[in-house]
Amino acid sequence: MTRLLLILVLIVAALFALSLLVGPAGFGPAQSLDALLTGRGEAVALVMREIRLPRALLGAMVGASLGLSGAALQGYLRNPLAEPGLIGISSSAALGAVIALQTGLAAAFAAALPLAALAGALVAVLLVFLLAGPRGGSLTVILAGIAISALAAALLSLVLNLSPNPFAVSETVFWMMGSLADRSFTHVWLALPFMVAGWIMLALTARGLDALTLGEDAAGSLGLSLPRLRLLVILGTAAAVGASTAVAGAIGFVGLVVPHLLRPFVDGRPGALLPASALGGAALVLAADVAVRLILPDRDLKLGVVMAFVGAPLFLHLIYKTRRATA
Repeated sequence: MTRLLLILVLIVAALFALSLLVGPAGFGPAQSLDALLTGRGEAVALVMREIRLPRALLGAMVGASLGLSGAALQGYLRNPLAEPGLIGISSSAALGAVIALQTGLAAAFAAALPLAALAGALVAVLLVFLLAGPRGGSLTVILAGIAISALAAALLSLVLNLSPNPFAVSETVFWMMGSLADRSFTHVWLALPFMVAGWIMLALTARGLDALTLGEDAAGSLGLSLPRLRLLVILGTAAAVGASTAVAGAIGFVGLVVPHLLRPFVDGRPGALLPASALGGAALVLAADVAVRLILPDRDLKLGVVMAFVGAPLFLHLIYKTRRATA
């Protein structure tokens, strides 16, 4: 386990450095690092410190949030197909952001878009709790989440359908594809407190998720509080994923694929999978964001599009492996 985490840390560090050095500006690695560390060269230092550094930081933060949330949800729901979108958080956060774009709040107030997305995630959590009830089990949470996700998707389509402004619709569609371009430290500082709070809550679920592998009755007999575990998982996921969607748009497959890839290396233990999935998610998003800048450097290729092309084949391969294993 320690060896796996060390390897993942090294991969994330290498991809983070690569993310800092890759871009259309054409600066050399030595010049870029010198400008980043010393501030010499006004134009280069501006690009490194105000454009590439916050972009790389957000890539690692968003990836860690999505990977960690996916692992926690799969462990709690004991469903390998679970991911943050399953309980309606991603779609509700997207709905809040789209409302901010369509009403003009995002144009009038820079922080309105991420704040509206966070508000949408919070509303989704409250609705899931209300629908699931105080003693609802994992199946009830899944059903409530599917209902909230479907409702948010319907409202999102309605907002786009009734929008009188084609430019706002275009901006909304591009935002929903997910991207880390043109992000600043304003986005980093806005998302970081919510993400850290989510990471802490999800980290506290490690022992409970391990106990839950024995079944709800056995876990309860060991002293596990299932309502507390559910609260930590849902609130932690809402904070982490809501903040990620708020600053980067909708990015899929990370929370679904990364836990699948890493689960064999932790012997299937949900608690051990949490830190591994956080690092794996950070690595995957950083790698995809580097690919965005290398594949079509002169076009605004969206991160969510690249992630779908990467994640879908991996997920299909995992389905094939699972099918062969159970045959």
